[in-house]
Amino acid sequence: MAGRRKKAGVAMAPTDESQGDPGGAPPALELRNIEKWFGTVHANNNVAFRVERGTIHGIVGENGAGKSTLMSIVYGYYQADRGEIFINGAAAAIRGPQHAIARGIGMVHQHFMLVDTFTVLENVVLGVESGMMLRSSLTDALTELERLERDYNLEIDADAIVGDLPVGIQQRVEILKALYRGAETLILDEPTGVLTPQEVAHLFRILRALREQGKTIILITHKLREIMALTDRVTVMRQGKVVANLETAETTREELAAQMVGRTVLLRVEKTKATPGASLLEVEGLNVDDSNGVARVKDVSFTVRAGEIVGIAGVAGNGQSELLEALAGLRPTRSGRVALKGHAVEGSGRAGVARDVRGMGLGHVPEDRQRMGLITAFEASESGILGYHRDERYNGPIFLRHHAVVADVRRQMEEYDVRPVAPRLRTASFSGGNQQKIVLGRELDRHPDVLLVGQPTRGVDIGAIEFIHKRLIAMRDAGTAILLVSVELDEIMSLSDRILVMFNGEIVGELQQEEATEQALGLMMAGEQSVTLETAQP
Repeated sequence: MAGRRKKAGVAMAPTDESQGDPGGAPPALELRNIEKWFGTVHANNNVAFRVERGTIHGIVGENGAGKSTLMSIVYGYYQADRGEIFINGAAAAIRGPQHAIARGIGMVHQHFMLVDTFTVLENVVLGVESGMMLRSSLTDALTELERLERDYNLEIDADAIVGDLPVGIQQRVEILKALYRGAETLILDEPTGVLTPQEVAHLFRILRALREQGKTIILITHKLREIMALTDRVTVMRQGKVVANLETAETTREELAAQMVGRTVLLRVEKTKATPGASLLEVEGLNVDDSNGVARVKDVSFTVRAGEIVGIAGVAGNGQSELLEALAGLRPTRSGRVALKGHAVEGSGRAGVARDVRGMGLGHVPEDRQRMGLITAFEASESGILGYHRDERYNGPIFLRHHAVVADVRRQMEEYDVRPVAPRLRTASFSGGNQQKIVLGRELDRHPDVLLVGQPTRGVDIGAIEFIHKRLIAMRDAGTAILLVSVELDEIMSLSDRILVMFNGEIVGELQQEEATEQALGLMMAGEQSVTLETAQP
């Protein structure tokens, strides 16, 4: 394309001859009166704001506020029904991602766009290969990739297979892809939703380094702590509109939360002291292997009593996922004993055991809503009854009673504030946070005796987090035994009555809530099994 520079096979964004003094430079991105409709849903309503060059600009709002839709317009996935986009002061007609990339816009999506079976290098060059010979394209690309890694602290093995990499490293590959294509403005959509605390800290170092190098970062997130720690300026959206543009240093988490939701939001969990009853979930000497025969859960024993929340803290990948799946009847156990309400769960790994434990009063909110909690091609009404589709009220003599299903799921959607309230809409059409609320509504609505909850607020906005936390506390107070797994230490410490810590598949410590500190939990999560309360105090 005319006016574009190339280096080592890289398509570079055009330079702006009018930059001059940064103090008088046009903004990296300006949106004027952007409108977008999806049928009767007004996703973006007269949106206008500026993103200054060389800054980290946050965009916050509840699920369904229009944040991701807006940035998808900027990146060319959607076309605005009305309005204008200006890049570096010049009007830009962005008809697709290639147009956005050509104008220096890159985007890292919440669900990565990578080919798992390709190497890092192959993923980076995919779609922008230079010349007829792939070998020379890869050679040129490797040189540029090494430079980008040095400049931005993005060290990655270029020959590694992407599917074998941890999520945090896969995210770096996405960032490298955008930089390789010449991105000057980088959009990140909920970038920390699947990262461990250590990976989040490293991502922040990368983003600050990018800012120091003059890049512009747009951060879409619902995590106010991240907004306050990282951004220079923040735009707040609510119901498709911009309701505030603020300097981050001049606002607070509480003010942002109130702007997002339109009311005062409680940012702490209020609860009374638990009064536990009988043991409803008993686990003794449990051992679980993964599909390759590698031990993931090692001789784990614990109980969860009626009327208490037991939290499991740990860095992702230390056996929590396999533990939840085994308890839910979705993964076979190698040895050990599991009992629900005093009755042993028999035949682990056989077909139908998951259905049996549901019949015994167990509910399960899986960690990965898209892989295990929903069928995104189904209507929301169908996803809203998965696992309960054999209930008598849903089944007629021959066919499913669709009117009963739709009515039940509509009630759940209204009660759990799923947006839009559209049971016949395809599940994939809902935002990630609203998909999570569909799963939560389905599982919590049955009032199970034992509830397994994995990452309950992953990808969920601040108002919904408050709502979900209140629901879990209410269920605890009504006598439900809750086992909670979360990578959010704040969530574990706020909700749990007792906290277990997993490291390398083992339970390495247990603390009462009043004893727990981030430092104590962090040491245990790092495998410091000898930690004591005295040595862990800050």
